[in-house]
Amino acid sequence: MEQSQELSKALEELTRATGVALDIHIQPEASKEKIDEAIRQIRSLCAAYKEKYNKNYFLLNLMTGTAQDCEISERAARLHIRAVKPRYLFLLESSKKMDETVTEVLKQLFPLQEKIYLVPVNEFQLAMLYPVKDGCTSEDIHNLAHTMIDTLSMEALTHVQIAYSDLIPDLHALPSAYKQTALALRVGKLFYSEQSVFPFNKLGIGRLIHELPEKLCEDFLFEIFGDITSEHLDKDTLAAIDKFFQNNLNIAETARQLHMHRNTLIYRLEQVEKRTGLDLRQFEDAMTFKIAIMILNYLQSERNVSHE
Repeated sequence: MEQSQELSKALEELTRATGVALDIHIQPEASKEKIDEAIRQIRSLCAAYKEKYNKNYFLLNLMTGTAQDCEISERAARLHIRAVKPRYLFLLESSKKMDETVTEVLKQLFPLQEKIYLVPVNEFQLAMLYPVKDGCTSEDIHNLAHTMIDTLSMEALTHVQIAYSDLIPDLHALPSAYKQTALALRVGKLFYSEQSVFPFNKLGIGRLIHELPEKLCEDFLFEIFGDITSEHLDKDTLAAIDKFFQNNLNIAETARQLHMHRNTLIYRLEQVEKRTGLDLRQFEDAMTFKIAIMILNYLQSERNVSHE
C-alpha cells in the first residue's frame, strides 16, 4: 500500500513538471525492488526535466549548494544564462505568503533590465539575481532595495524586508552570496528590526554578536546586570530608551517625538540607573546598555529556534 502511494506521488510530480500523464498498474507478482526502481526512474526523469528546462530550479540548486561546481558553466550555457556577469543577489522576505503579484510587480519595475532572475526560495522568500553595469555604486543598489520595498507596498500590498550580497563576478560565487544574504536577513531582523534593508557589508555590531558563543554572551550579561534582565523593564520604558538612542541621547528631541514631558523621560532614565547602575545619559553606559539589550534579544531568539 505504501509503495503504491509513493508511486502515485511520483507520477503526480511527473505530470506537474512535464505535463505528461502516465498510467502505471502494479502487477501482483511485481517485487518491491522493481517498484522502488520504477519510482526512482520517474523521479530522476522529473529532476532531469526540471534541470534542463527550468532556470529557477537550476539557480535555486546553485544557491543552496546542491549543484556541482564543475558543471555550473555547462548547465548555465544550456539554459542561456551568462555564467560570467557582475551581479548582486537580493533576498526578499515577507511575513505573509508571496503570490504571483509580487513577481509581476517586480518584472514591471525592471522591464528593460538585462536578464533579471526571480527565484522563489519558499512561500515567504524570493531571491532576485540583478545584473549591474559599469558605474553602478553601492548607493544605487541600496536605493534600489528601497524602491522595491516602496513599490511592492503600494502595488502588491506586501511589506518586505530585503538583504543583499556583495557584488559577485560570476555564478560560481552565487552559493556564497546566498549565505551572505541569508545571514544579513537574519542579523538585520534580529538586531535592526526598525529597518527594512540589510546590506551584508553593513551589519555592524549585530554581526559580531551573532558570532559570539552563547556562554560568553551570558557571562557578559551577568557581569553588567547581575540578575537584572530586560524583563524588569516595561515595554514603554524600553521603547523610550530605543528612541533616546536613535536621537543620539538628546533628551529634548526624544521627549518631543514621544509627546512626553522631558521630566518624565528623565525619571524613566533614572529608574533604569537605579536598577542597573547605568546612566544612559553617558555615552559609555548607553553603549553598554544597547549592546546588552542586543545580546539579550539574540539569546532569546536562539532559544526560541532551538525549541521549535
